[in-house]
Amino acid sequence: MMTRRKARENAFIAVFEAGFSSNDIQEILALTQEVPEYGEYMLDDFAMSLINNYYNNAEEVNDIIQSKLKNWSQSRISRVASAVLRLSVAEMLFSEEKDMDSIIINEAVEMCKKFAGDNDYQFVNGVLGAVAKDKENN
Repeated sequence: MMTRRKARENAFIAVFEAGFSSNDIQEILALTQEVPEYGEYMLDDFAMSLINNYYNNAEEVNDIIQSKLKNWSQSRISRVASAVLRLSVAEMLFSEEKDMDSIIINEAVEMCKKFAGDNDYQFVNGVLGAVAKDKENN
C-alpha cells in the first residue's frame, strides 16, 4: 500500500510532467498504469483523486492561486512550485476529507524542499497559508 506522501508525490510528478510533455494528462496517467518502468510512479486511488480534483476545477484553483500572488503572475512561479500549489489548493478545497489543511501544507512544503529551488518552499507555504486562512473565514 502506498503512503499518502508517496501518492501526493506521484500525483505531483504526473502533473509536472504534463506541463512539459506533448502528451496530455490522460496519456501520462495511462502510461503510469501500463508501462512497467513507471512502477515506482504508479498512481493509486488517492493520487488519482488529487489529479482529478485539480483538472476538474483547474480554472477555480488557478484563480484562487492568482488572487494570493499580489503583484506576481503565475508565469513567474517555478513549474515545480506551480504544480505543488495547484494540487495542494485543489486538495484543500475539493477533497472529501476535511480539516486536513495543516497536513496538506506540510506535505507541499516537504515536496518543494525535495524538488524545487531553495526558497520555493517558503513561497508555497505562504500562499497555502493564505488559502487556508480564507477557507477558515468563509
